[in-house]
Amino acid sequence: MKHVLLSSVAVATLMAGAASAETVRVYNWSDYIDESLLEKFEEETGIELVYDVFDSNEMLETKMLSGGSGYDVVVPTGTFLQRQITAGAFQPLDTSKLPNLENMWDVVSSRTEQYDPDNAHSINYMWGTTGIGVNLGKVKEALGEDAPVDSWDLVFDPANMEKLADCGVHFLDAPAEMIPAALNYIGEDPNSHDPDVIAKAEGVFMPIRPYIQKFHSSEYINALANGDVCVAVGWSGDILQARDRAAEADNGVEVAYNAPSEGAQMWFDQMAIPVDAPNPEGAHKFLNFIMDAENMAAASNYVYYANGNKASQEHLVEDVIGDPAIYPSEAALDNLFTTTPYPPKVQRVVTRLWTKIKSGT
Repeated sequence: MKHVLLSSVAVATLMAGAASAETVRVYNWSDYIDESLLEKFEEETGIELVYDVFDSNEMLETKMLSGGSGYDVVVPTGTFLQRQITAGAFQPLDTSKLPNLENMWDVVSSRTEQYDPDNAHSINYMWGTTGIGVNLGKVKEALGEDAPVDSWDLVFDPANMEKLADCGVHFLDAPAEMIPAALNYIGEDPNSHDPDVIAKAEGVFMPIRPYIQKFHSSEYINALANGDVCVAVGWSGDILQARDRAAEADNGVEVAYNAPSEGAQMWFDQMAIPVDAPNPEGAHKFLNFIMDAENMAAASNYVYYANGNKASQEHLVEDVIGDPAIYPSEAALDNLFTTTPYPPKVQRVVTRLWTKIKSGT
């Protein structure tokens, strides 16, 4: 009997070991998934999911480039992904373990190849634009009925910003998004890597700096929804989430999003497996799960971002697939620009400039 008992304990120990080994650790952006999908993955696979969140590419990159992040799946934006692939931070995907790759959309995958040749290391999770969210009532109260809500003039013209300061303006704390927007506004190449061109962004930001209440990359969602700020430069789906939270709260706040008419940045968030992932097998199972058409649709229907999965489109709600702020028309797509990663020396220039802009000195 004792022998049997010992065997049972040994089996229990082995099972506990197996259970602890079968964990997948995912590091994704905040407010970026329907959390019921996390439970569904655990139920379908028996794998325990550890899901952590971040709100800036810089935060993720610090973890990735220092090595030993401990994560199996991470979600960098394309420009950061490209630099991290060059640094050897990701392992190539084993496509034999990803049958749902056939669901992906060539319109998106052809664009993401500029960051990840042949899409060898990543799959597209979501994509969107960087633009302007407004509280329509407050902005029109401050600037009049013809307020330029679909133009970068709204936030880059000091005369407008001075009037908007009282109702609150937030900017993304994301130099790789904000500096290209400023360069595009003054007619420069938003993808410039020339330090002399990049320096011109200072002339756009410094005159408006006194009127920017905060630089942050996630707080603006609730701030817009609650009516605490009237303008936020942010990511399309985040602002549309704010719009819907305000509508659900029925608090009299009407939020609108625009990708400005002068051009806006199109970005791609990619799921990839770190080179030192503890459980690459489980990571592939997670990626394949996400690429299931219904699962991907559930994620987009929840977060109000477009995805790179063609098969998911038949499962998208009309509020998502039919909204040109989420799935732009072909003409609007042509007006969007993409950027490529700054080389290390240029990145240091950008970081110093951004620190100076944020401090206002």
